[in-house]
Amino acid sequence: MKRPPLGGKFATLLTATGIGNLADGLLLTGAPLLAASLTRSPLLVSLVTAMASLPWLIFALHAGALADRRDRKKIIVALAWTRAALLLSAAIAAVAGVAPLPLLYVVVFLAGISEVFSDVSSQSLIPLVVTRAQLTSANSRLTAVQNAANSFLAAPLAGVLIGFGAFCVFGIAGFLFTLSALVLIRLRGSFRADRPEKTTVRADIAQGISFLVHHRLLRSVAVLSGTLNLAFTAYFSIFVLWASGPGSEIELTPPEYGVLLVTLAVGSVMGAFLAEFLVLRLGETMLILGGPSAISLLLLVPWIVPYVQAVAPTFVLLAICLGATNVALVSMRQRLIPPELLGRVNSSYRLIGMGTVPLGALVGGAIGSATNLETVFVSAVVIALSGVLAAAASVSPRRILAAEIP
Repeated sequence: MKRPPLGGKFATLLTATGIGNLADGLLLTGAPLLAASLTRSPLLVSLVTAMASLPWLIFALHAGALADRRDRKKIIVALAWTRAALLLSAAIAAVAGVAPLPLLYVVVFLAGISEVFSDVSSQSLIPLVVTRAQLTSANSRLTAVQNAANSFLAAPLAGVLIGFGAFCVFGIAGFLFTLSALVLIRLRGSFRADRPEKTTVRADIAQGISFLVHHRLLRSVAVLSGTLNLAFTAYFSIFVLWASGPGSEIELTPPEYGVLLVTLAVGSVMGAFLAEFLVLRLGETMLILGGPSAISLLLLVPWIVPYVQAVAPTFVLLAICLGATNVALVSMRQRLIPPELLGRVNSSYRLIGMGTVPLGALVGGAIGSATNLETVFVSAVVIALSGVLAAAASVSPRRILAAEIP
């Protein structure tokens, strides 16, 4: 049976998302490579990831309140312009010779603030663009495009641009955010949640937190996401030192490292496209719990077999699991949360899910500096599997069905 088209509004959102994620990918892939070219300290390199993700701890709840109060499309457009101005200014500062490592920390932190508000509004916008029955299909396509742009295109491009200097990474990313804003402006209509009552920002935030805290299923999955992100960020925040540069185990050059990251993009895109099929065949619960379990075990391969011939196919499999699991999680959240609360509950959920990312980066850097990179890898696997075991007691098909909003 042929699925109904998702419509022109979704196509516009999809295009703008792809361009914006290409910009995001250039910054997120390029920043650690820039740091690794300036220092071989695991702590200083991991600090880039920590600074980029720290805004989730500080601003996530306010981002959710804003998304439920204002037009979500206008928020995303305004923040695309903001990041464009920031990165183009950073490119000029890099040409002027501003201290490279401190500049890098400042840029990723400020860009991270915009990302928090933009991402929360973006996930809350999707249910206003497509029907409830189309959510899994829409999220599948969005995730595929995000992953393709973020890693498949951005990773090798960042590896090449590094050779020309930081100003190239910042400048191209700034241009792409400008283009993303221009495309999204074409999305017509009002995208503000229907909220007849007027409340304070503090009350809004409290309502979002309360809904999540008292919702056993969402709470358990949020803790699972936080645990997984802590483990995976600890692992990947120092992986560049294992794989790239003189004296590393795999000894890849920056362009080669960018190509290796493309395998993650390939797998993520495949996983996103396969998500709908896998949910139907395996069930949502199996995907939500089985996917992270498989990812955790696959993380051991680069340590046990530190050769690119083994790591590349492993990353493809790992990313297939990750891409499919992410689609299932996002689609489930959108079905379980009332539309008028979507921004606030999403932000509370992501405060837990993404708030552990800076902690994970610092933990990875600290353990790597105090011991060795191998210890970081094993610790990450143990933490991730512990999170899956804890969530298994609360996640079941019966609980998901019972919790869905009519």
